[in-house]
Amino acid sequence: MMSNMKKSGSVRLRRQVTDVIVHVFLAIMCVVWLIPLFWVIMHSFRATQGQYIQTFLPTDYTLKNYIRLFTDFTHMNFPRMFLNTFFIACCSCVISTFFVLSVSYCTSRLKFKFRKPYMNFAMIITMFPGFMTMIAVYYLLKAMGLTEGNMIPLALIICFSAGSGTQFYIMKGYMDTIPKALDEAAYIDGATKWQTFTKITLPLCKPMIVYQIITSFMGPWMDFVFAKVIVRANSKYFTASIGLWTMLEKEYVNDYFTRFCAGAVLISIPIATLYMITQRFYQEAMSGSVKG
Repeated sequence: MMSNMKKSGSVRLRRQVTDVIVHVFLAIMCVVWLIPLFWVIMHSFRATQGQYIQTFLPTDYTLKNYIRLFTDFTHMNFPRMFLNTFFIACCSCVISTFFVLSVSYCTSRLKFKFRKPYMNFAMIITMFPGFMTMIAVYYLLKAMGLTEGNMIPLALIICFSAGSGTQFYIMKGYMDTIPKALDEAAYIDGATKWQTFTKITLPLCKPMIVYQIITSFMGPWMDFVFAKVIVRANSKYFTASIGLWTMLEKEYVNDYFTRFCAGAVLISIPIATLYMITQRFYQEAMSGSVKG
């Protein structure tokens, strides 16, 4: 009896020590991840201009860096860049989410010719990084007249959303877990495939739809490579990532470094807002699935 108590006590002690070590490690990693973010936020309020200062954190603070982003358009127009990026990201998010949901439903629920070859081909395509096609995509868009003037935003939307249909594997895997008996019951009641898709499948896929919306928005919002190749030197159509990169160029960095920090803080707000809004729907969907 005593030996069993000693064993259970030693196991409990070992478990507590392990928990303490894990929590300390996670706390250290959290601090390591938060230090750069904290540093950028604090320097966005720095009153002293220039790229370097003698202290780790500023000693004087001001709101002028944020004010200048929206009032000083001498070299670059940050509000226009912000709105350009927001418009492109929203359009790409809607189109990409619709494409992924449609392709996922077709490959999960419908039987058609070349279904397996298409899935294999899509899987192979996704193994290659997107920037490998960067030059080819640019010349294709240029041949269609989409790389000049007001067509540049459309070209960027096409770049970010046209190939999203191949990224369906995660969504398809989730749809495969939904019982097909629900679809069959809907067909018996006279529902069409579109009604089954919109009325039954989509409501059950809310957690994955939230994931897809967030990833589809973050891609265009943070992309630099494709945006730089297509926009080039057309400052009127600069996205936020191009604008922030321009602020760090040699001729601008001394005057714009603190404004760069302020801009970096501002562009994180839409992503954080989107996450907080969609998180509520994710939690509701998960609680509903558990109750069901």
